[in-house]
Amino acid sequence: MTLRILHLLNHTRRSNGHVHAAVDLACEQRRTGHDVMIASAGGDFDDLLTTTGVETALIDHTRKPRVLFDAVRALRRVVRTWRPDVVHAHMMTSAVLAWPVCRHAEIPLITTVHNGFEKSAILMGLGTRVIAVSAAVGVSMRARGVPARKLDVVLNGTIGSARFRNRDNRKAALTSPTIVFVGGLHPRKGLPDLMHGFAMAHARFPNSRLCVVGEGPHGKLYRQMAADLACADAVTFAGSQVDPYRWMLGADIFVLPSLADPAPLVLPEAREAGCAVIATRVDGIPELLEDGKAGILVPKSDPAAICAALCKLLEDPDTLADWRANSQIGIDRLRIDRVAKETLAVYAKGLESKARVAAVAGQEQ
Repeated sequence: MTLRILHLLNHTRRSNGHVHAAVDLACEQRRTGHDVMIASAGGDFDDLLTTTGVETALIDHTRKPRVLFDAVRALRRVVRTWRPDVVHAHMMTSAVLAWPVCRHAEIPLITTVHNGFEKSAILMGLGTRVIAVSAAVGVSMRARGVPARKLDVVLNGTIGSARFRNRDNRKAALTSPTIVFVGGLHPRKGLPDLMHGFAMAHARFPNSRLCVVGEGPHGKLYRQMAADLACADAVTFAGSQVDPYRWMLGADIFVLPSLADPAPLVLPEAREAGCAVIATRVDGIPELLEDGKAGILVPKSDPAAICAALCKLLEDPDTLADWRANSQIGIDRLRIDRVAKETLAVYAKGLESKARVAAVAGQEQ
């Protein structure tokens, strides 16, 4: 059955992982024959959406009373004229805007919880169905009061998405062995733990290098921390990149030292690039690494553990090669087509709920 699917999110800028996940899903749904629209304040991905046949509508999500009032009215117009079968909200503001509109129009509201650690994530429970991007997020949402009967887990996956169709697959010119980090430069990503762990490993393997790809509010502080290390000359900051995949292709080891991370999209990319992966055992990370089969899991906030894992890979080329091969274990389940199929199954549950409500209402008349 062909569905009309309206995705709602704050914007379509590259700076947000929620946006990447929503854009990937929308483009894949359109590729498989569904009618799809994204309503947002617009951004970097609008040209891609147009090229792939995803319609767009502009709705400002700025958190100001007058703007939000106008946003509800604009969303009502879109729903009335475009007539979606389901509305899928990916951010808290989007869910709050969509809830009264969907109730009035008797349309299922699907919400996706991308960051379960945020206090406002509880508002995603407004959905008819609530998608958690990992089992860990599902556990967190149940603990916060979202009924298990309305929760579904759809693990993040990006491989094969429209965003990557014309990507540059030339390897970045990195000296082997290079360890790469890709992520925002803010405390949740745990970069200081990696830098200190790398410094300890570098004392044993002085030819190793660390490349940091990304920007963020703590960029200046982290650059100064790196400059103060004994191995400062071995640490490079590459800044923000439109597509950091080239750096993963050129690296030997990818490290994600997050303190909290529901289901980071960067891990499927690092695995697709064939890196040996080291990451912290937090939130949805073990699920994305086949519970340690496809990558080495270490405790969070533990530079010594990161050092030990790095040394294990750096001291033995065969071990490094084995873990690069291990990154491919079960990788097909991280494809966007699987995510789209499982999401459609969630929509079906939402539409069943709508039908049941209509049936009960008909009996009561």
